[in-house]
Amino acid sequence: MEDVVANTKDMLNIVDFGTRGIINVVSLLLLVSLIYYPKHKNKDFIFTFVIFNIINFMICYLLGSAKIKIGFAFGLFAIFSIIRYRTILVSIKDMGYFFICVALGMLNSLASVNDNFVTLITCNVVILVLTFSLERLDFLKNENSKDIIYDKINLIKPQMRKELLEDLSDRTGLAIHRVDIVSIDYLKDVAAVKAYFYSLESDNVLYESSHDDKND
Repeated sequence: MEDVVANTKDMLNIVDFGTRGIINVVSLLLLVSLIYYPKHKNKDFIFTFVIFNIINFMICYLLGSAKIKIGFAFGLFAIFSIIRYRTILVSIKDMGYFFICVALGMLNSLASVNDNFVTLITCNVVILVLTFSLERLDFLKNENSKDIIYDKINLIKPQMRKELLEDLSDRTGLAIHRVDIVSIDYLKDVAAVKAYFYSLESDNVLYESSHDDKND
């Protein structure tokens, strides 16, 4: 009798693990292949997204049975919060996708399924739909900036601001709408300016670690 109960329990665990795994893999594939890659075309990050999601899912599932689900999940988030790339520039959006992949692994491995996975599937669908919608908000524009060494120093006067914007826009081909004067070098007759313009894509990235930081 005990053997039958044990076999039944093992079978239920296998079914639970398989079902959660299928939900996780399907969500991951939809996120990577239909939302991330068509927009960013960066296959290098796909490896990181998939590996972190799958390994995180298995770790959380296997250790989640120890009845430490909440504390364990918060501990993993604390660990991942200090992870950063040291040798390349990573956009804020790529880091957002990385967080989503990690969160999906945790969600699909630790969430309660007392309602036959209905709530779990719904949460996955909500995350995917929300990500897809936010990714394609093309009507919202980013304000980017360019640092420029400008040689027409006579146009940096406040009363010549309109002419300055027109000249910078003509030279750069960008629709520059405002300019900050960073510094002026009267010996070389040049000025360092920061020109601002709107675009659909953001130029904001996480800065590369310094030399001293790499040697820590």
